[in-house]
Amino acid sequence: MTLPRFYCPIEILAGQILELPSAVAHHAARVLRLEPGDEVVLFNGDGGEFTSVISRISKQGVAVVVERHVQVERESPLTILLAQAVCMGEKMDWIVQKAVELGVTRIQPLITKQSVVRLSGERGEKRVSHLQKVVISACEQCGRNHVPEVLPLATLQNWLGRQTESCRTSSGSLSPDACFMLSPFATKGLRDFKHPSNIGSIILLVGPEGGFTEDEEAAAMVAGFIPLRLGHRILRTESAALAAVGAMQALWGDY
Repeated sequence: MTLPRFYCPIEILAGQILELPSAVAHHAARVLRLEPGDEVVLFNGDGGEFTSVISRISKQGVAVVVERHVQVERESPLTILLAQAVCMGEKMDWIVQKAVELGVTRIQPLITKQSVVRLSGERGEKRVSHLQKVVISACEQCGRNHVPEVLPLATLQNWLGRQTESCRTSSGSLSPDACFMLSPFATKGLRDFKHPSNIGSIILLVGPEGGFTEDEEAAAMVAGFIPLRLGHRILRTESAALAAVGAMQALWGDY
């Protein structure tokens, strides 16, 4: 069985006796009901992971003996920023969780003209904080030792204004930094592009439940985004990004 994995954003050193952070200790002792002598894996986001053994569980907390550092990474060779319009309920949690499992590097939540969910100020900050916790949980499950960042909430208009990536194509090949926008009106699919050998970064822009407006699509194309279609069917927003990332990993990544 896979050993339980816990994210501990603190300094971890081989050979030390470490008190787990309170939230991690609660999960280990009260949720998973681990016991002294059980093996666990810790990671702090700085790279690699630490094999450890629980030495004490008490009302004061949970202590582990850190045995050794294992320099193992499970990152994709693709650097993908998912720019996803915020959607309703648990859909956004689902998208973020699965995107992390598929190898996405960063996540940019966006507010668009047809977004059903409207967030700003403190509510927006709380949502981003919640999504970051979803990311951490997904990393614990899938084995990633680097934690993708959820960027601050932004409007599509302001975010597009800050993009400087070059997305030009030449003879059907992508530049090292490529930007795609999913659109049911696009004429090209991923198979129409050949990724360069010097893999750079990819930005994938995905709209909300109602899609982008014509003005938003036009603004994205002015910013250099390539309209991209996934087959001849219209996918829901919670399916579209994940299908695209999975296809990119199969064509250019580690699948």
